[in-house]
Amino acid sequence: MTVHFVGAGPGAADLLTLRAAALLGAAGTVLYPGTYLDDAVLGHCPQARLVDTQGLDLDQIVATIAEAHAAAHDVVRLTSGDPSVYSALHEQTARLDALGIDWDVTPGVPAYAAAAALVGRELTVPLVAQSVVLTRVQARSTKMPETESLAAFAATRATLVLHLAVTRTRALAEELAPHYGADCPAMVVFRASQPGELVITGTLADIADAVEAAGLRQAAVILVGRALASGDESAGAGESYLYDARRDRGAKRRPPEETR
Repeated sequence: MTVHFVGAGPGAADLLTLRAAALLGAAGTVLYPGTYLDDAVLGHCPQARLVDTQGLDLDQIVATIAEAHAAAHDVVRLTSGDPSVYSALHEQTARLDALGIDWDVTPGVPAYAAAAALVGRELTVPLVAQSVVLTRVQARSTKMPETESLAAFAATRATLVLHLAVTRTRALAEELAPHYGADCPAMVVFRASQPGELVITGTLADIADAVEAAGLRQAAVILVGRALASGDESAGAGESYLYDARRDRGAKRRPPEETR
């Protein structure tokens, strides 16, 4: 039997991949992060034993997985967003390897992509920003590497996506303003695609006031960058060379019937 690490996406039941839905439907045991998921996601696994991991530590999670595996269950370990970012995939799979338990990974819609979709923004706008930095800040969490300071990332003026940081919005805005400008667009997206989703828009000068007024404490991402400006405010934005009419596109691909 196999342990499947499955990205649950931003939490909406209809934003799972087809593969994810099939794995959930066949699973005997499903471990899920109750803090971040809409209950409707669990409707995809009516026959499974459900284990909410929000109150479990790493040892307890791995022990639960190993117990289900020993019972010949296919196990799904749901992660919020995509397993490649802030999912604790590394430490869980290392322990499963030590136990000789097979595992695989199914990607999901990452939180930043769901947030960008909700606000209707492309995070990489020609001549404005062509890079996206996914990062977090250190609070009561794992220490950040010294080379990954927020100031270092901000100096690039790339679009920033800050995870696990909403309670520090004011301090972050003050740190970022010298690099991006106090008038730089900033957005906070809470529970994108789920019931109760909320979008707060503003600038680095005022976004903290709005976040604190809304009382947000978790399950939100912060987006910062000039690429977030709306169409009538996006001064300096260009258009993609890929679709430029002046580009030499070379020989056009012939229809299949002409290649026979």
